[in-house]
Amino acid sequence: MTFKFKVPSEEEDTLMGKRKEPEQVESVGCRKRKKKNPASTPRPACSWVHFSREFIKEYSASHPESSGLKAATKAASDAWKLMSLEEKGKYTKRAREVWDDYLSSTPAREPKPRKQTKLVTRCSPGRLFNVLKSLTSEQKDAVKSMGFGSLLGLRCRTLRRSLCLWLLERFNSVRRSLEICGERIPLSPWDVELVMGLASSGKDVVTSGPDELIAELRNKYNATNRGISVRLLEERLAVPEAGEDFKRSFLLYILGTLLCPTARLDVSPSFLHLLTNMDVVHEYNWGKFLLDRLVREVSRFRQGKQRAVGGCLLFLQFFYYEGVAVRGPFDTTPAVVPCLSLWGEEEISEREKQEKELGGYGFGEVICKERCLGMGISSGKAEVDHLPARKVPIRVKHSPTRAQQGDQQIKELTFKKGDVVPGEIEMAADPLRASCRNKEYGCVETVDYVERNGHEETCTFAPCACPLRDCNFVGTPEQLSEHFSSKHWDSGRRFRYNCPASVSLGIDETFLVLQAEEDGLLFLLNKGTENIGHTVMITCIGPSWSKENFLYDVVSDHGTSSLRLKSHTQNFPGRAEGFPPVDFLLIPFAYLSSSGQLSLEICIWN
Repeated sequence: MTFKFKVPSEEEDTLMGKRKEPEQVESVGCRKRKKKNPASTPRPACSWVHFSREFIKEYSASHPESSGLKAATKAASDAWKLMSLEEKGKYTKRAREVWDDYLSSTPAREPKPRKQTKLVTRCSPGRLFNVLKSLTSEQKDAVKSMGFGSLLGLRCRTLRRSLCLWLLERFNSVRRSLEICGERIPLSPWDVELVMGLASSGKDVVTSGPDELIAELRNKYNATNRGISVRLLEERLAVPEAGEDFKRSFLLYILGTLLCPTARLDVSPSFLHLLTNMDVVHEYNWGKFLLDRLVREVSRFRQGKQRAVGGCLLFLQFFYYEGVAVRGPFDTTPAVVPCLSLWGEEEISEREKQEKELGGYGFGEVICKERCLGMGISSGKAEVDHLPARKVPIRVKHSPTRAQQGDQQIKELTFKKGDVVPGEIEMAADPLRASCRNKEYGCVETVDYVERNGHEETCTFAPCACPLRDCNFVGTPEQLSEHFSSKHWDSGRRFRYNCPASVSLGIDETFLVLQAEEDGLLFLLNKGTENIGHTVMITCIGPSWSKENFLYDVVSDHGTSSLRLKSHTQNFPGRAEGFPPVDFLLIPFAYLSSSGQLSLEICIWN
């Protein structure tokens, strides 16, 4: 057999050299592939790669008639799918050991600064505005009965995305505050009530529970893992009926488009748990829920876990407009609460024009204290002694259980020097008194309506939920302790303060209930998953306002190595699912057993 080779001529050789020239010179060509750094350490392989390398080598030796890697790789893939977790454990352990060596020997990479030039959000006040325009009077009455009557006054159609992006850059998700105009302005559920008109006290909103309870609702709303279609909800709201179906669809719609939108276009299916009992919707603390979701979504956006920003950005926009003055001296015009209805497209355009004349955002004067937003009511006497005497009309909403549901009554509050101190608000008219919403749990207090928010935030009878998914018990911490001891004594782990206790979490377990033998207090050992290990955090089941926390130690062993971590507990009135922890401990995957079980030694110090 003879082979003929064509020797390129001088002209062809020159042309070939010209074609290769863009690959040899880095500055020529716009589609040239970036060269790899030969000094960089390659990332370690996963467990599948370790298995396939070993399998293909054995397969090629036992099947000499097979040519190429395609058949061997296909056989390796089929074998991998048939293997159990125990059989895969050897390769998983090998991959984790290599990964740990890689992390210990490779210098940490500096994270690139996140550049966000365009805001992507699913908060759509314009969509809700169009739906509100078409509601009948009966449907509006149904909205008021659920406690969302203030949203009927919405006049804003579009977000000012440049302002929202500017505020997000100055949003402190740990302190829950805005750092603008040289000051740190804390945000609270009371601010949400003043701006959006949503209740800032009541029961905590729970969006989790057994899947069996919402199976029918999932089918009814065609809910998938991605969510519920917003267009489907708009079609349902177009039907002129004001019954339970309308209330459910409207609640899902406002949560998904304005109050608590996620990074996805569809409505979160977890909100279906709120539809199981529509009679208690008006009793929820929607102000706290809105703020918690906003903090969660901003945190996930900051961590790079999602490209779009969830949460109610309209609240941040209105809070800035009301909390920062741009007209020079403080304007003594009475403030209308909630201020949601004050801002239409014309008012917002005029405000943006004034901001531009000053040179941009952040050049105004912070007046949150004077406008009774956030720090005004909750601040100490020394912070408000300088305020002039003035009247602020407050719209007081009746409870939906009263005869006149959804009606509003205007009361004037007189603020003058020395009057505003914690728990002291002088009313120009007779105060409207109401019982604490925790009455069913044992609270017998009857306080002024304006003071009720402050009382319920620190009420000792604030309810807590049973942490087990298949239990709907809600009660005070003492009642919850007795309930868990009698009903779920075999579902948790008892421990003693100041004494180490060995615990373990399986590969599919995300939490373990711990109960103290001394006082019956309940704790949760929470487990999450990150790229390089499991996050561990211990929370105390109790009112979120409680300042009491416990120091705890977590010890994990791996061969001759031992990892000891310390932190303080946080207080949650139930499971802390769905919210990214502010502080957590990280256990590398190398410290897991071959079956994926996480074994720890914990000690909670009293």
